[in-house]
Amino acid sequence: MTSVDLKEFVSAYLGEAEEQLRIVNSKLLEIDTAARRGEAHPRGVRDLFRAVHTIKGLSAMVDVDAVVAISHRMETILRAADRQSGHLAVAALDVLLQATRAIEHRVRELAENRAVSAPPSALLQALDALEIHADGAGKSAGVGLALAPELASKLQPFELDILARGVSEGRRAVRADFRPSPAQAERGFSINTVRERLSALAEIVKTVPMAVPLTENAPGGLAFALLLVTTVSDEEIATAAGIDLEDVTTLGALPSVKPSPDSGVPEDDEGDAELALPQRRNIVRVSVARLDDAMEHVSALIVSRSRLVRAIAELTASGVNTRALGEIMRDNARQLRDLRAAILSVRLVPVAEVLERIPLILRGVRREGGRQVRLVLDAGTAELDKGVAERIFPAIVHLVRNAVDHAIEPPDVRARLGKPEEGTLTLRAVARSNSELVLSVSDDGRGVDRAAVARRLGRDIPPGDAALLDALCQPGVSTRDQVTTTSGRGMGMDIVRRVVVDQLGGELTMLTIADAGTTFTLRVPLTLSIVDTFTLECRTQHFVVPVSSVDEIFELEPERVRRGPARKPGELAPSVVERRGEVLPLFDLAQSLGFRADDERARQALLVRRGGEPFAFRLDRVIGQQEAVVRPLLDPLVQVKGVTGATDLGDGKPTLVLDLVSLGAAAASGVLAA
Repeated sequence: MTSVDLKEFVSAYLGEAEEQLRIVNSKLLEIDTAARRGEAHPRGVRDLFRAVHTIKGLSAMVDVDAVVAISHRMETILRAADRQSGHLAVAALDVLLQATRAIEHRVRELAENRAVSAPPSALLQALDALEIHADGAGKSAGVGLALAPELASKLQPFELDILARGVSEGRRAVRADFRPSPAQAERGFSINTVRERLSALAEIVKTVPMAVPLTENAPGGLAFALLLVTTVSDEEIATAAGIDLEDVTTLGALPSVKPSPDSGVPEDDEGDAELALPQRRNIVRVSVARLDDAMEHVSALIVSRSRLVRAIAELTASGVNTRALGEIMRDNARQLRDLRAAILSVRLVPVAEVLERIPLILRGVRREGGRQVRLVLDAGTAELDKGVAERIFPAIVHLVRNAVDHAIEPPDVRARLGKPEEGTLTLRAVARSNSELVLSVSDDGRGVDRAAVARRLGRDIPPGDAALLDALCQPGVSTRDQVTTTSGRGMGMDIVRRVVVDQLGGELTMLTIADAGTTFTLRVPLTLSIVDTFTLECRTQHFVVPVSSVDEIFELEPERVRRGPARKPGELAPSVVERRGEVLPLFDLAQSLGFRADDERARQALLVRRGGEPFAFRLDRVIGQQEAVVRPLLDPLVQVKGVTGATDLGDGKPTLVLDLVSLGAAAASGVLAA
């Protein structure tokens, strides 16, 4: 038996399903907010119903039966709520949220080319219980369907229920038989195109492959029975599917049954058309893989440009007139920057869109912890590369969970402290220039207990916020004595730092005040693949650092450099430098990288900040600024603290990309000599 090739539909399905799931999450949150005020939200329930209905129809087209089973039950509950003027209990919303998470998980499995798992039986039972409660009359129970036994045996109970409910609501249950053949293929009809055309006219409940026996009048082979719920005529179905009228069979119909005008349910001929055909917008969905491929090509062009620049420099040094060639290269460099910016702008997603699931996550954490928390989201118009957004989101979730479970006090404790019983959690995002995003997570809770952290680690109380953050980020550190479903395992802050600093090459800082609250600030690059960098020379070797990590480049004046006392016998004493009336720690980049220090050669310095505190690295010289294609070091055997990746500057040799913030922290703590 030939299998159905759905690959051409999967990409479109995933894009549409992701968008509809965003709508589902947004509407569930709106309905939950209204339910907590004791209010109904009819429009929200209607919009939610439409989104779930669309997900069910799309999933049926690509045979994702697990999603169809879940969304069908959700749809039934929402239809009943729609008829009840939009009333949904908080308990029902909890089950619908679980169902949404289950659908998201299965869509993700399909996107990752994994087998789609069956829906959890406990979830289906919970949905069925709500369905019985919401629609106990069982409208579809008495509806008969003229299904052949061999076809009925291949349908799940919920699929039979979809057909029966369609009939009970005044539509028709129809079977359309399509048989692939060379003649049909020449006319442009395949099972995939037939599905697509019929989905605009009907709700496709199931596509069942059927073996056709060999007879005297017809050869055997494969046919497909498409089971539909529709309001259109048999002629329209036959025309859309490219089949004869006799291949369309009515399984059940109650043409006299129509929803009453005041029932709150849309008329079927209009409602299904609106659900099946989303409103056209001036948007084209593009697979992220295609954008990644385009960025790879741009990266290759940038490396080639660097090679060409070197070749032109060599020609110039040998006396060749390269003025015209140099002008062409400058134009090419500008065009490459524009091309890079154009592709990057396509990859950018609004930070507000990244954070839109936080309210739903907060809802669950808030209920489990018994806290009253008000969420303030302020993302403005900031945007972030989709790849960076996917990596940073788990870190944000950990910070939100920690704020609710660790920092914000229970209502009775807050009342005794003179605080409002409802705590406040604020998430803000601001884009700095075109290279960095600053995201802060703030709460008005109790602040971090320094003494508790010190006891956990068995060391002295950390003297400042930077040292306290380093202690919190140690694996296994938690200020909770008991493990809960949301915290207490000591994994949260370690994961946050690993994502922000190690994976993204960003910076994580913290400001905490006892009984006033804590603010975590995350600084991450807008994109990871191509970044603007400074090229440095240190003991005849070249390194690069991201431009966004450097505050200033300045010349070192020997009279402004002072060396302090050595911390250990035989160790080179740390230095300080006076800069604009401020004394800054001065570290030697060569020594931090394992070279011998040479004060005579180190004539320039880079000003860097860690946790708002400035320090400087001295080096031989800054060669220049250029775009670089950064490749992360994924092999644990070659990962080194202070090195975030490697790049090719056009000479065919790998050049290390340095993380000066990490190198500065290590030098300050004595891990590296200063």
